[in-house]
Amino acid sequence: MDQEAFNMSIRKFLKVVGVSSQREIEQAVAAALQTGLLAGNETLPVTMTLELGALKLSTKFEGEIQLA
Repeated sequence: MDQEAFNMSIRKFLKVVGVSSQREIEQAVAAALQTGLLAGNETLPVTMTLELGALKLSTKFEGEIQLA
């Protein structure tokens, strides 16, 4: 295995996930604020699931997103 290629591909994947996830969250929060579903002072629980089917890996990461 080429360790450098492996590490670079993981980093590339994680960058895409990070940027795309942030955009999706921002859009969902903006829409919820606009419709009144959120007031803008909430703390939202969030879960991210990482799945790697070929290796039967499924891991959850939990946290919070604070709006104020």
